Amino acid sequence: MNVQESTFHGFANPVDPSPGELRAWAYRPDSVPLSSLPPNWDLLVSGAHLIPTLFELAMEPACPARRFALHCLYIYAADGVQTKFRAHPKRHLRRLIGRAERYGDEPMRLWAHNSRTLLDRPDLFVYRDWCEGGLVRENRRLR
Repeated sequence: MNVQESTFHGFANPVDPSPGELRAWAYRPDSVPLSSLPPNWDLLVSGAHLIPTLFELAMEPACPARRFALHCLYIYAADGVQTKFRAHPKRHLRRLIGRAERYGDEPMRLWAHNSRTLLDRPDLFVYRDWCEGGLVRENRRLR
């Protein structure tokens, strides 16, 4: 049985979900609405531990929580740049950007472009855009 066919029964620890729990939730996001999760849950799950899972979810156009996963990728990129990559290695972000450029669809290529632009121009960081979902909602390309 794949994750899409399984039933999601909630998080053992919503502050630190497992990759499997996050993936199962992403295909049944209404089972545990974002509003019932801890405040700033997006910031909590956007760390290096869950980014591979979030990246795969963002690459799946049919994933019901795809926009949330993409939003978390924006947080991850901004966190790296803003901490001068103390939060996670620059090479990890560059690898994800490369995969998105090669294999992603338009929203993923836009994330890759915007992340690469932020790497080159950290002064373009605006909290609302990167950490509150502005770039995902507006589908905007940085110049």
